[in-house]
Amino acid sequence: GWFSAGLTLEVDGQSLDLAPLLRAIAATLPIDAEGRVEADFDLAEYLEDMVLYQRLPDGRHAPLTGARLAPLVEAFCAAMRLFDGAHPAEAAGLRDLAEALEGCGAPFTGGAALLDLADRLRALAAAPMAEPPAALTATLRPYQKTGYGWLKALAATGFGGALADDMGLGKTVQTLALLADRHLAQGADRPSLLIAPTSLVGTWLAEAARFAPDLRTLALRGPGRAADFDRIAAHHLVISTYPLLHRDLAVLKAQAWEIIILDEAQAVKNPAAAVAKHIRALQGRMRLALSGTPLENSLEDLWALYDWLIPGLLGDRKSFRTQFRIPIEREGDAGAQARLNARVRPFLLRRTKAEVAADLPEKTEIADLVSLGERQRALYETIRATMDARVRAAIAARGLAASRITILDALLKLRQVCCDPALLKDDTAAKAGSAKRERLMALLEELIAEGRRVLVFSQFVAMLRLIEADVQARGWRYAWLTGATRDRDAAVADFQHGDAPLFLISLKAGGVGLTLTAADTVILYDPWWNPAVERQAMDRAHRIGQRRAVFVHRLVAEGTVEQAIVALQARKQAMADALFDGEAGGPLALSEDDLALLFAPSA
Repeated sequence: GWFSAGLTLEVDGQSLDLAPLLRAIAATLPIDAEGRVEADFDLAEYLEDMVLYQRLPDGRHAPLTGARLAPLVEAFCAAMRLFDGAHPAEAAGLRDLAEALEGCGAPFTGGAALLDLADRLRALAAAPMAEPPAALTATLRPYQKTGYGWLKALAATGFGGALADDMGLGKTVQTLALLADRHLAQGADRPSLLIAPTSLVGTWLAEAARFAPDLRTLALRGPGRAADFDRIAAHHLVISTYPLLHRDLAVLKAQAWEIIILDEAQAVKNPAAAVAKHIRALQGRMRLALSGTPLENSLEDLWALYDWLIPGLLGDRKSFRTQFRIPIEREGDAGAQARLNARVRPFLLRRTKAEVAADLPEKTEIADLVSLGERQRALYETIRATMDARVRAAIAARGLAASRITILDALLKLRQVCCDPALLKDDTAAKAGSAKRERLMALLEELIAEGRRVLVFSQFVAMLRLIEADVQARGWRYAWLTGATRDRDAAVADFQHGDAPLFLISLKAGGVGLTLTAADTVILYDPWWNPAVERQAMDRAHRIGQRRAVFVHRLVAEGTVEQAIVALQARKQAMADALFDGEAGGPLALSEDDLALLFAPSA
């Protein structure tokens, strides 16, 4: 529950409440936006000759010298909110108050538990760097060690918080470090729950398997997931999705969780929405939100998220609107903004790419494994089975080498389903939706909010047109370059020197002769079978003259021909060159085992 502080002076066995006196003195002082006495103000000199007479209960007056009150006044100003009733998450100021009292020879009688909490909150504010647990196989960069140390310190306070680093800085691996610590090093007696957008489940599974292989992870997805409900308690990490939350709520509510994690937490904006209500019904020891979007961009969203993370910290919605939102948004009240920052800052860690530039390599490649939705996956499986049968029949009739055209056509259709079923030019198929297109828009919204300059590459001009429609609907400026673009130089100049944050580029048009050093982010929408061409696309941005670290996001549809091709790329780069070089002839470098992998049922 909430707590409040008081200052009582004992004089000849009589008690004197000092808070009103200290409040009156504080009202005459120059106080900065965070409630502290301004640094260049000499408080001791101001109070030096002051003598204040305070009435005791028996009617006598006790003289108090300003010099003796000075340290109390300073501590009172810094901790003034504690005297009006404070949330436990604000207890850090109690240690300062206790130390100030000790310096005045006054005992602090607030209880060991509150001071212990104050110390844990102070440790959180220090954001200590920590070495990850042995069970984490990743090598963390310095800022990631700080992030992990912050997450550990946050967990020790018992409060929730938000890790809101810029996209690409490794929120996933920092979170996995915390999970490895809690479950593999500390032996937590219950699983943790991660709720993520459907398209990100594959990425989480892949990253967990790569960086924390001993972490027993279970994804609840698909129509057969009910069979896994009885296995929840046997795992360390359980992954669910926002769309399935309401369907599986009874099961998830019945389980006590160690940590409840929301990925892409900005999705939980409307506190009246079903998702926001459902997450409040889940019980865990700690709540953690991951977001790549600057949370402070919308105060309403900030309140909604922290009302879940630390209930009561920002008051109810009405009081938050009165105390913070209206003064800040309508009146530009710097004091209200500073008070809000002070309340939230301990429980929010956000680093931008610019802030950690010294820790970043020149180029960071990120494999973004996108999970298809149920309808898109069912469509993929239908087309895959048909194409598999067609290819097998062709090989049986004509042999492998003579079936090149049939194989390429079959692979083309599978690739199109992965990118967006609308590419199949079939109205029914188009209704299946595109998980990759949704993921791309979510990526772009975060990246543009960060102020990134982004190149988006696709082999399909028709896919770029679909992306273009989404970009136009959001009102984003963009440059455009395909083989049909007549004035390439003008398109490049529009991006390099203009204010368009996006450049949509087709593979063939963007393969040669482009230097786009204004870009700091490259998104490869569909994997290219020739790895050398992928390198070329990345190098459009990562060139001499590029002063910022470049981030490359490769979108790959999970459990599909795209993931199979990425696996084959690593094994057979020559195969990719021979098969997909755009020439009509040439040897077919695929074996029947390779084809079996390419046309395997979706995982």
